[in-house]
Amino acid sequence: MGVQEIPFYTPFYLLIFLIPMMIINYKLEIGINKRVIYSLFRMTIQLVLVGFFLQYIFLFNNYWINSAYVLFMIGAAGLATVKSCKLSIKKQFWAIVLGFGIPNLMMILFINQFVIGLDNIFDAQYYIPLMGMLLGNSLSGNIIGINTFYTGIKQNERQYQYRLGLSANQWEATLPWYKAAIIACMNPILASTETIGLVSLPGMMTGQILGGSMPMTAIIYQIVIMGAILITRYFSIHFSILLTRKKAFDAYDRLKI
Repeated sequence: MGVQEIPFYTPFYLLIFLIPMMIINYKLEIGINKRVIYSLFRMTIQLVLVGFFLQYIFLFNNYWINSAYVLFMIGAAGLATVKSCKLSIKKQFWAIVLGFGIPNLMMILFINQFVIGLDNIFDAQYYIPLMGMLLGNSLSGNIIGINTFYTGIKQNERQYQYRLGLSANQWEATLPWYKAAIIACMNPILASTETIGLVSLPGMMTGQILGGSMPMTAIIYQIVIMGAILITRYFSIHFSILLTRKKAFDAYDRLKI
C-alpha cells in the first residue's frame, strides 16, 4: 500500500492553530511573530522548489549532478553555521565547510557501499536524502558546539589568560571549553538516541512505514541513520573547532572573535 496522497491545500488547515499562537505572542509581547511567518513562508517556498528540482535530479540520476547538489548542501550548511555563530565568512567559511564535508561525505559513502550495499553509491534516491539527514543534525550540533566553545572562552577570558600565564599552550588553555563544546553538541543527540522507540518514532522510520516498508526494514534503516548521525555529529564538531581556531586566535593566543 502506497502513501496516502495529501491535497495541496490541506496544510493550510494548520493556520487554525497558528492564529491563536500568534495572538498569545502579541498579548505577551513575545516578538517572534514576524519570524514565525517568515520561517514558515521561506520553508514552504524552499521545499516546493527543492521538490521540483529533485524530481529532475532523481530522473537523470547522474553522478556529477548528484555530487554537485550534495556539495551545494554542504556549502549551505557551512554558511548557515558561520552566520549563526557570527563568525567571519571570509576567514571561517571554508573551515566550517571542511568540518561538515569530511565526516559526512565519508559516512554517506561508507553507508551506501558497505551497509546498504548499493551498486551505485551515488544513487540520488539514497545519496541525497541520507546526506540531508546527516547534514541537518551536524548543522544543529555545530552551532551549539562552536557557540559554546568561543562564548565560553570570551566570557572566561581572565581564566583563559591565567592558564596561558601558567605556561599552558593554546590547546591546554582552551581544553575546558573544548570539552564543554563537545558535551553541549552531543547531549541532544544522545538524549534523542536513548529515547527512540519509547518517546518517539523518528522521521526515517515513520517515512519508511508510510511508504509501505515492513516495520523491521524501517527499524534497521533507522538504526543505521541514527548511528551515522551520532558519529558524524561527533567528528564534525571536532573538525569544525579545530579548523576554525587556526584563524580565531592571533599570534599571542588572544581570541579575535
